Amino acid sequence: MDNSTLNTKNSTLKSWLSAFRLRTLPLALSSIGMAAFMAGVVHQFSGKVFAFSVLTTILLQVLSNLANDYGDFIHGADHEDSGRKGPKRAVSSGAISSKAMFNALILFTVLSLVSGLALLYVSFGDLNPKFLFFFVLGILAIVAAIKYTAGRNPYGYAGLGDISVFIFFGLVGVLGSYYLHTNTFAPLLILPAISCGLFATAVLNVNNIRDITSDLKAGKMSIPARLGRPKAVIYHAILLMTGFLSAIMYVMFTYQSMWNWLFLIVLPLLIINLKAVVQKEDPAALDPYLKQMALTTLLFVLSFGIGQLN
Repeated sequence: MDNSTLNTKNSTLKSWLSAFRLRTLPLALSSIGMAAFMAGVVHQFSGKVFAFSVLTTILLQVLSNLANDYGDFIHGADHEDSGRKGPKRAVSSGAISSKAMFNALILFTVLSLVSGLALLYVSFGDLNPKFLFFFVLGILAIVAAIKYTAGRNPYGYAGLGDISVFIFFGLVGVLGSYYLHTNTFAPLLILPAISCGLFATAVLNVNNIRDITSDLKAGKMSIPARLGRPKAVIYHAILLMTGFLSAIMYVMFTYQSMWNWLFLIVLPLLIINLKAVVQKEDPAALDPYLKQMALTTLLFVLSFGIGQLN
């Protein structure tokens, strides 16, 4: 193999890894982590359920990222003249062909489905009403991952992405995963599920505030595009404050020890994120705070979960 061939293969691999957007995985795994911690609190944590939950979540998140790359190219949200300031997408830059990306979408759809079925088998053992209910949820998750910006009438372009993220990264991610561990529903877990969902939505909101100009050109009416930047900043503050207060309420209802308040360590990071969204009007300057908010969400889950275990 000559150097040119090797360089081409390395370049292709880097393009695919970039398209996978691995930096989004910590956020995707946050709800799974929260459910695992809370299952551990009641001594019903399952290693097999956790492992397949992680695998399925990673596959779904990569599927969503690839569909977003493909969909934004098809709908013109990531073209050269769009004004977008975030990282360049693989298809629009020509690094990956639209046909190759479409084939990758099919592959990751199949992988997500197979992994999800394995997860349900580990959790429920055989075909029963619970299995079928969660199978339908899994299908909805796959459809949601693809339809965010791909296909006809993508809901992300109608400003419904925030609702989807809140549901799947919050309520379904935490409560559903907890049920897979324990086969029980704990109503109070709605509060930390709300925290996870709102913090994940805040990450999307930073992204959409950054991309207001390019989204408007492409007809992508995200919530910030609809509200305008000043009101989108207020919306961001509401997301962060409500998510944090939900966690406080849970601890007030279930308080056992001072360790339960460990998650308070993320408050300065939330303030930093909000301050950046308020002050940094240059879209490029706002980009690092997507990662910062995603990692803050992961730290919240770790500190909240560890605090509950003690």
